[in-house]
Amino acid sequence: MAKVTRDDVAKLAGTSTAVVSYVINNGPRPVAPATRERVLAAIKELGYRPDRVAQAMASRRTDLIGLIVPDTRQPFFAEMAHAVERAASERGKMVLVGNANYEDEREAHYLRAFLGMRVSGLILISQGPSEHAAAEIDAWDARVVLLHRRPDAIDDVAVMTDDIWGAQLATRHLLEHGHPYVAFLGGTEETPKSGDPVTDHVEGWRRAMQESGKPPEGRYFQALYNRYDAYEVALKLLAGPERPPAIMCATDDQAIGVLRAARELRIDVPGELAVAGFDDVKEAALTDPPLTTVASDREAMARAAVDLVLDDGLRVVGSRRERLRQFPSRLVVRRSCGCEG
Repeated sequence: MAKVTRDDVAKLAGTSTAVVSYVINNGPRPVAPATRERVLAAIKELGYRPDRVAQAMASRRTDLIGLIVPDTRQPFFAEMAHAVERAASERGKMVLVGNANYEDEREAHYLRAFLGMRVSGLILISQGPSEHAAAEIDAWDARVVLLHRRPDAIDDVAVMTDDIWGAQLATRHLLEHGHPYVAFLGGTEETPKSGDPVTDHVEGWRRAMQESGKPPEGRYFQALYNRYDAYEVALKLLAGPERPPAIMCATDDQAIGVLRAARELRIDVPGELAVAGFDDVKEAALTDPPLTTVASDREAMARAAVDLVLDDGLRVVGSRRERLRQFPSRLVVRRSCGCEG
């Protein structure tokens, strides 16, 4: 059987091959509704399948968006990747996902691979210094949007959350329960590089502590950003002689590890220990007790990142283009802090 071509579709629909192309690609020119219906009916009747490889070679672009994340095993990044995929689908695009594993060179590897595939654009959720990635972006002159974090080495457009304000809200809330101080469970460095959301979480916690006259010194504890390492750190911290009355965690995943450690040590949460997290992953509502946390609008952030990477839809502020689109944080109150919510 001879392969069905675009000419065959145009002949059956009574239109030109250019119009068939506009229907298939949703542009660049509009097509009258009646004509579009005829073209779609012809495509269905003939069983026509567009040659995406040929289209990509002709346009030097594909219907793909590259998305690089640190680790999709982490709930926050998994949920953000899912939101990006939904937003891209609404725009008729598919998403290629690469896990950088928190490694600068691996991040650059995916950049090279995706840009070599002629993706329509690339969204980068970085958690490293990104020096190699910055060199790749410059070499390819690529359209890149940073999501969640803006590394020092890259100055592309960023879509982020107001992390400082979110951490302040959560820490203030814990202090309002009457605790003498709030400890912070952060990353493996007490002062990580700028552009890291956890740096802003630490800053928000410090500000809230200082505002209330509580010195933050000596109350920062280190753990990787996952529940397993946080659980090990929390076991030692909570079993020690100076158990904190409340803990603000840099991520919900860490907070889940803290809750597990408290349960094993028979420490009542929130009666003897208040706990709050950051990210509002779906699992936070199902922990025991449900976790008080800080939320951002991941769906809106994902849509903004997709729109920016496809359209370069930046607002002009004065005589310069807006380089940062920041979304607000909000406190989600549940029972781990001592509230009834």
